[in-house]
Amino acid sequence: MKLRKGDHVRVITGKDKGAEGVVERVYPKTNKVLVSGVNTAAKHQVARRANEQSGIIDKDMPIDASNVMFLHKGETVRLGYSTNKQGEKVRIARPSGDEV
Repeated sequence: MKLRKGDHVRVITGKDKGAEGVVERVYPKTNKVLVSGVNTAAKHQVARRANEQSGIIDKDMPIDASNVMFLHKGETVRLGYSTNKQGEKVRIARPSGDEV
């Protein structure tokens, strides 16, 4: 999986198509990512402690990584790997070859 926490992505398919957000968490075993503000579901929550809020809350749910694309300079791009001059493995934007 080439996406990482903190990456800016755009949803390319599904009910939230066109929405943009930041990757909050990555689930490599299930190939899913948690994107802020995308794929929200209403969850009925009961207060377990005195200071907790009860009621219906909106919770972000994981979305499949194949349904999002990395944003580089405002455009969606595919990611690849390459080595830089120091010999380190880095991610690159596919069409331009710019280091991400």
